[in-house]
This record gives sequence, structure tokens and C-alpha cells, in this order.
Amino acid sequence: MPAPLKHMTPHIWGLLALLAFIWGGSFFFVRIAVLEIPPLTLVLARVLIAAIVLNLFLIARPTGMQHRPKLWLQFAIMGMLNNIIPFSLLFYGQQELGAGLASIINALTPIWSLLIAHVATRDERLSASKLFGVAVGFAGVGIMIGGAVFAGLNGIVLALLAVVGTTISYGFASVYGRIFSDVPPLETARGQLTTSTIFMLPIALLLDKPWLLPMPSTIAIGSIILLATVCTAYAYILYFKILASAGAVNISLVTLLVPVSAIALGMVFLGEVLLPRHIVGLGFILIGLAAIDGRPLSYLRHRLFHKLT
Repeated sequence: MPAPLKHMTPHIWGLLALLAFIWGGSFFFVRIAVLEIPPLTLVLARVLIAAIVLNLFLIARPTGMQHRPKLWLQFAIMGMLNNIIPFSLLFYGQQELGAGLASIINALTPIWSLLIAHVATRDERLSASKLFGVAVGFAGVGIMIGGAVFAGLNGIVLALLAVVGTTISYGFASVYGRIFSDVPPLETARGQLTTSTIFMLPIALLLDKPWLLPMPSTIAIGSIILLATVCTAYAYILYFKILASAGAVNISLVTLLVPVSAIALGMVFLGEVLLPRHIVGLGFILIGLAAIDGRPLSYLRHRLFHKLT
């Protein structure tokens, strides 16, 4: 039997909105930084700074957990699925895509999580409403890509596919992450970011040779710092605080809110404009997510029942 939904107080709603704004801001800061800094170097900077912050946080507030070698191997796999692969693909894609459009596509993550869980686990199966949500969500992506795909694998199509790849990797991470159910969540966050830094350091040094790159602007450097400290390290702390209070089902609502803040920031500060097909595609994805979540439909049925009775 699924766990009952926890009550969402105004305080929790406020924290959820704050988390959505912060994660929406990550697309905004990436868009600024990636125009001056190569994607792999940017990935390294993000995970390195965030790992330092979380390590210092857990030194000040230790969990007392004993770290076994096998656990660090699991952290490394999680870091690959949840940091290295998706960050690399997302940053590559955002060289071409604005913050708003990238965040819209990123909203596919729960859909991939559901599909992967259906195949890889026995306790999360696709119902008719969830299958409908998956189909509608993918239709939304198809609408956003539009006829560009028929022009061949040009820059914009490759960028869109890269961000879709980001969501697939996040989907695998969400399913694999179940093995950490007995691990303090911040230990998991610290572990994956630390191992990601160890992996990314030689990759970025070898391929990007960052010491040969021109010095980024002050705005780009500030974006990196905010991306790593606020949108990664602090966001993890806030996420797990909400998770403990509201539960996993309620916190999934953040997926519906992130594109709103990313689109707003992109339009106000970067002058981004979404095409009509992007708005329609967003609508399809949100309808798909609502169908998967199930609560909006339950709410409408409940209201309709009371009106009829």
C-alpha cells in the first residue's frame, strides 16, 4: 500500500517554490556561463565547488556514518548518472538552447524515471493514466522539435537531443538511487559530487586544457559560483529538508514549477523568446506530468462528485 500523502503547509509550499526558483535559476546561470566556458570545464567547476561546500557542511554537522569502499563505488556510479553525464549533455545543449527551452525539455525527467522503473523494478508498473501521460509528454517534445528534425542533425536538433539525453540519465539515476535508502541523503549528495569531481578533473584537463582558455568575465565567474553553491549544494540541502517534511510524492511537484522560473528569468534578463510551438509543447508535457502524478485528475473528480451530489 502506498504511503499516504503528507499535508502541504504554506511553509512547505514556500520552500517548494524556493527550490523551483533555485533549480530554474540553474538553467539561467548555465546559459550565461556556457557561452564563455567549455561544457566539460563548467561541469568540473560545478561539481568541484559544490563538493567542497557539502564536505565542509558535513564536517561541521557529521552524520556519523561509516563509509565502506563498496559504498564509494556506488556513489561513483550515481555521480556518473546524476552529475557527469546529464551535466555534460545539458551544458552542451545549452550552448544552443535558452534557459527556458532547456528547462521545458528537462521536465521529461519523471517520464523517463517511470518508464525505466517499469522495466527495471517490480513495484512501479505503468497504469493506463500513466501510459497516457508518457505519450502526451513525448508528444510535447515532438511538437517543440517540430520540422527541424527533417533538416538533419544540425546544431539545434543535436542540442535538443542532448537535453533529452540529460533527462534519460536522470531517469536512470532516480531508479538506481533507491539503493541509498539507508544512507543519509546528504551523504549521498556529498559522495556523488566528490566522486564526480575525481572523474571530471582529468577529463576536463585533458580535453579542454582550461589553463589555455581566456579568463571568463566577472558575470560568468559569478554564474559558476552561484550555480555550484546555491543551485547545487544548497539546493540539495533544501531538497532533502522538503523531502523529510512533505514526502517524495509531494516534492515531485517541483518538476511542474521549475520551467516557470527558468522561462521568466530567461525572458527578463536574457531576452529569450519562446516560439508558439514551445508553449504548446510545454502544455503537453505539463498535462502528461499531471496525468502521471494523478492528483489533478483526482481533485477534478472529487469536485465534480460534490457538484453532482
